Amino acid sequence: MRKDIYVLKRDGRKELLNYEKVNKVLEWATEGISSVSASDVAMNAKLQIYSGINTSDIHRVLIQSAADMITEDTPNYQFVASKLLNYLLRKEVFNTYTNFPRLKDFIRTNVDRGVYDSEVLNFYSDKDLDKIEGFIKHKRDEDLTYAGIQQLMDKYLVQHRKTGEQYETPQFMYMMISITLFAKYTGEDRMEKIKRFYELLSLQKISLPTPILAGVRTPNRQFSSCVLIDVADDLDSIGASGHAVLRYISNRAGIGLNFRLRAIGSEVNGGEKVHTGLIPFLKVFESSVKSCSQGGIRGGAATAHYPFWHKEIMEILVLKNNTGNELNRVRRMDHSIQLCRLFYRRFISKENITLFSPNDVVDMYEAFGYDNDKFEELYLKYENDDTISKISIPSVELMNLLLQERLENGRIYIQNIDNANTHSGFIDKINMSNLCQEINLPTSPIYDVNSEKEGEIALCVLGAINLGTIKGLDELEEVCEYTVRMLDYIIDIQDYPVVAAKKMLKRRSLGVGVTNLAYWLAKNNLDYTNRSLVEIDRLFEHIQFNLLKASNKLAKEYGKCEYFDRTKYSKGLLPIDHYSKSVDTIVSRELECDWESLRKDILEFGLRNSVVSAQMPCESSSVVSSSTNGIEAPRKLISVKKSKSGSPLPVVVPEISRLKNKYSFSWGFNNDDMNNVVAVIQKYFDQGISVNHYYDKKKYADGNIPLSEVAKDLLTFYKLGGKQIYYANSKDYKSDKLEDMITTEKLELIEVGDNDCGDSCTI
Repeated sequence: MRKDIYVLKRDGRKELLNYEKVNKVLEWATEGISSVSASDVAMNAKLQIYSGINTSDIHRVLIQSAADMITEDTPNYQFVASKLLNYLLRKEVFNTYTNFPRLKDFIRTNVDRGVYDSEVLNFYSDKDLDKIEGFIKHKRDEDLTYAGIQQLMDKYLVQHRKTGEQYETPQFMYMMISITLFAKYTGEDRMEKIKRFYELLSLQKISLPTPILAGVRTPNRQFSSCVLIDVADDLDSIGASGHAVLRYISNRAGIGLNFRLRAIGSEVNGGEKVHTGLIPFLKVFESSVKSCSQGGIRGGAATAHYPFWHKEIMEILVLKNNTGNELNRVRRMDHSIQLCRLFYRRFISKENITLFSPNDVVDMYEAFGYDNDKFEELYLKYENDDTISKISIPSVELMNLLLQERLENGRIYIQNIDNANTHSGFIDKINMSNLCQEINLPTSPIYDVNSEKEGEIALCVLGAINLGTIKGLDELEEVCEYTVRMLDYIIDIQDYPVVAAKKMLKRRSLGVGVTNLAYWLAKNNLDYTNRSLVEIDRLFEHIQFNLLKASNKLAKEYGKCEYFDRTKYSKGLLPIDHYSKSVDTIVSRELECDWESLRKDILEFGLRNSVVSAQMPCESSSVVSSSTNGIEAPRKLISVKKSKSGSPLPVVVPEISRLKNKYSFSWGFNNDDMNNVVAVIQKYFDQGISVNHYYDKKKYADGNIPLSEVAKDLLTFYKLGGKQIYYANSKDYKSDKLEDMITTEKLELIEVGDNDCGDSCTI
């Protein structure tokens, strides 16, 4: 470094750069961390330091220098960068690295700023807070990776969203979440629960989604990640639904939409008018979705759902296509196409399908997905009814377009709506899924956002168990119980910006999933192939069992949820009773948990929550917990993700040095393997799983992905009871003729199934 570099101090003075001070900082930052060098960080920073730079920018240069040195061979620089970033954060928040304010003073300061909810002070005395302060382990901030701390600073720590001024550090965040979520308990029981929950959070055993991690402890009390809104073929419903979208988008929720709107050219008011069709109204919702950011933390987003037999389905399938114009495209929402047994059968048989306007076949719509036999009966009836307007097209033509568009933009999703109902925790009908395609909750159209009587907006609060931190199955009981207790309490304390969503208080739906599955597999010498399915089956049996056990325990303490009689659990039916028995062809083992005792307890005492499990995507939260994303395999050992500020974040897989040769990668195995893994997990979950498919063009001789391959993945997934498919990770496709892949062999593959497995298995 040049000796003529001057540093600009905070008071405006200039002084020569103190190299010794810089070296001391770097020696401190690298102390105790193996395979890193303070001098190498300094040399790497040399070119970025200039005369006139201020002291804080020098520190940021050192952070970036260390971050730039994170490689597969030198991954520990992530902890050097983390240590330096943590220092910068503490200096900003506390003006010191080691001296922390008293918890009670810290809370009052942030209450006065308006960033903490003042109600917490009503629950705790100064004596309580002094005791709780002793539970906080600030040193655990140093266990976070660089990407983890940066992600917290970007999205989750309380701050001034416009100026970026930070008001909080990670351990204070974890403790504030803990004392907020366990405030209702009393005495030593409360203290013990706060202490244990804080331990589980700060040790990353429980992973929280964005609305909870960013919102709990703040005046913003909307913590549901997922909102499902059913839109009727009615202007009042369209208006109320649009209002609900605005309210929830601005409160950090992702939106699922189900559109029952009639097709273009349909009669309105007995023929007085002609309907403009679905797309103009979709554009209204697109604008609503993008008009608000999710609390300044992430952009608004929504997925809309449509039945395959909608008269405008061919126009719907190209809504994200870049070849159209702004008048006939809805690119800023995602789209999910709902398929069922009838469609797959006709596709296999190369038959035509018939498209209808939903308003002409209302009873058929109600049977769609809920009762395959009834739906097929009505479908045939209306196909032969000359009084109903309809269109007949080859099923292969629709599938061809569906797969092309899915591969081209990656974000045409699939919902097997009949599987979503057959293997469901609910007696009530499932009409849709959510933004990320893992939630399956009953909905009905709303007409007034201020009415609880008309319609139902479904909400779900999410959480995840970090499998990488679980040392044995015996740990799951505590982790599951605390996760369920925490999420259940959130239902009571959160606000409901739209009154029509308050049925959440009656259903009390939870969605607990996992993160870090890839790491769990790697450290147990397993992978995503069939040889690992028995262990995956065992793991998720114990997870679901303990989640239900926790909800049953809460029901004994506080009573069952009001709508418990509208669940299959109230009939004594568990997920192990109604999953697709095709799964037994890929893995079969004796169940280990005492399901019969649990069944008796559920029948006697009920459940506090209608459903308990769903596999949320953990894209953002996994960065904080330094875990592999959800159930997904990593794409590489070090992935570079874009931070909210725009800077690259190198995300390193856990224990990279020891396990680098044990990890499976998303491009390294086929979708049959992933379908099997998901099917085994889905066997136990009472909601759904957000599953992605990967297509590597290098695996194909001509460099293009045959549509027949993608079709096979959909058919196989359906046969195994799969509910929803999320991203298709490829942009290349081959426009081959699907008729050529429909062979007798493949037809037999789809038709295989046990006689007692239900309609969803034998297509």
